Amino acid sequence: MSDLPLRRLGRSGLSVPVVGLGCNNLGRTGTVTETAEGATALIDAAIDAGVTFFDTADAYGARPGLSEELLGAALRGRRDDVLIATKFGLDLHGANGQDFGARGSRRYIVRAAEASLRRLGTDWIDLYQLHAPDPATPIDETLAALDDLVRAGKVRYVGHSNFRGWQVADAEHVARGTGGAVGNSGTGGTRFVSAQNKYSLLARGLEREVLPAAREYGIGVLPYHPLENGLLTGKYTGGARPDGSRLVTTKQQLLDTAPWAALDRFGTFCRERGVTETDVAFSWLLTRPEVSSVIAGATRPEQVRGNAQAWTWTPTAEDLAELDEIFPA
Repeated sequence: MSDLPLRRLGRSGLSVPVVGLGCNNLGRTGTVTETAEGATALIDAAIDAGVTFFDTADAYGARPGLSEELLGAALRGRRDDVLIATKFGLDLHGANGQDFGARGSRRYIVRAAEASLRRLGTDWIDLYQLHAPDPATPIDETLAALDDLVRAGKVRYVGHSNFRGWQVADAEHVARGTGGAVGNSGTGGTRFVSAQNKYSLLARGLEREVLPAAREYGIGVLPYHPLENGLLTGKYTGGARPDGSRLVTTKQQLLDTAPWAALDRFGTFCRERGVTETDVAFSWLLTRPEVSSVIAGATRPEQVRGNAQAWTWTPTAEDLAELDEIFPA
């Protein structure tokens, strides 16, 4: 097994490899990873490449929970060697029972966590994340329920996904004002240690509020969609639409609205430096000190192996300035 560099997840005690595997494709209809065989082949390749951080959610898969089931089965016998992150809080249409529209509530969180533990076949979750803000539930109730799970040893650390800057700050101040589990707290209760948000060269809105908040409160950022659904891989250079590619079959609107002039210039930038578009997309994200690990999905072993090498390019100050010109903040 290869080793990847580790970074601390914010100011927590948890270290994660700089590249993680997003497991949203496990169990996805029409992919090679919709089957147990395909999923296991991908997980095996990831571990061999040093990608030992796996990010899933109870909402992923052709049916809720399928991604967790496939991940748990693929990791059987190797649990101590990997980190598992999963999420709760999206509408599962009753898969975790009636939620009454309050999926950040104590009642729902306990039920969702137990269900994820069963599907993953594990006694603990390394990082348990609220998938989206829950406007129906006060954040103090959500944090208190997560604190109970930490105290019980079922969850090690907690994070959030798709929060805005003010929500990051609000949750931090609520946590500081309550008593919580020793070892996972600041001056008060169990606090969120990670923020998983969309962030890439093509989607830099995170830099307005969330990145400064993460910096202030010591929260590790886990960017998802770092390749912007493939637009930053070079696969679609010049407006090409390869047969069978994901955007052609499922998300043609992204091709219709893509900034092709910028993407063509990006391709030239990469060729001049002898690196791939994926190399630049990942390495650029990792120049941000707030970023702990880049979460990238994959369906084929060669993709995850490529992602595992994509952090190695070191941009100069001039490179970063030119990238800012190509993709303005």
